[in-house]
Amino acid sequence: MKPVSASEPGDPTVPNEDWSAANQDSIVVLDGATARIDTGCRHGIAWYVDRLGSELMDGTMVRPRRMLRDVLADGIRRVAAMHPECDLTHPGTPSAGVAMVRLCDDRLEYLVLADTIIVVRTHDGNIVLTDDRVRQAAHEEKEAAMALPFGSDERSEALKRMKRRQQECRNRPGGFWVAAANPDAADYAIRGSVALKDATDVAVLTDGAARCVMLFETITWTDVIRILNENGPADLIREVRETEASDPSAERWTRAKGSDDATVVYAALP
Repeated sequence: MKPVSASEPGDPTVPNEDWSAANQDSIVVLDGATARIDTGCRHGIAWYVDRLGSELMDGTMVRPRRMLRDVLADGIRRVAAMHPECDLTHPGTPSAGVAMVRLCDDRLEYLVLADTIIVVRTHDGNIVLTDDRVRQAAHEEKEAAMALPFGSDERSEALKRMKRRQQECRNRPGGFWVAAANPDAADYAIRGSVALKDATDVAVLTDGAARCVMLFETITWTDVIRILNENGPADLIREVRETEASDPSAERWTRAKGSDDATVVYAALP
């Protein structure tokens, strides 16, 4: 693979809580979960995704190759050991969605945990891989928050209530699973592989870069792959930003944040 990438914070005044890295064999993308309320950790989300992403990228290159599930579990475990002074039992301890792809012999292996996205273009169409369990958590609280005026103090407080409810559902049966401090979350990732002879391209995105498909519904996944193939990842993010800017008050497309961190890695497959 010869991957190309782009990443842009939703708010240029605060750290980008997405993370990505890629080489000729592997792609790793993380989407840090917005904190909103206390996390019990003094380091922050950007610190967490940087440490976990680095551990995962290193883990994909270890030989003999290990299962992506084990790479993720070990990465979570190693990062937890880096900050034992923090309260890692706190329900809001820093967390992230994870997407990984890796070339292995004649197959493309993949892993998705939480709301990151992998799109594989095959000769028969697109395979779209994402884990939407997090979107189903705290649904009532989210609906109540979205009904309040965008940018208002009332909405901000409602979003905090939504976050607390999400924390109650996080990393437990019947809820959703995300990379945080418990390596068992790796057992709940979506995993599999695609034969390389059947696939032509792969894109790995955070949900902020996928808004034009998943939220605005202004383009399709086929359009995404075309944009990435013809113009590159920065052009896809530009389209997202232009669409967000056309609705500054989040009236046409209701959303918690006007703009979100957006990251894309794209590669043609051998």
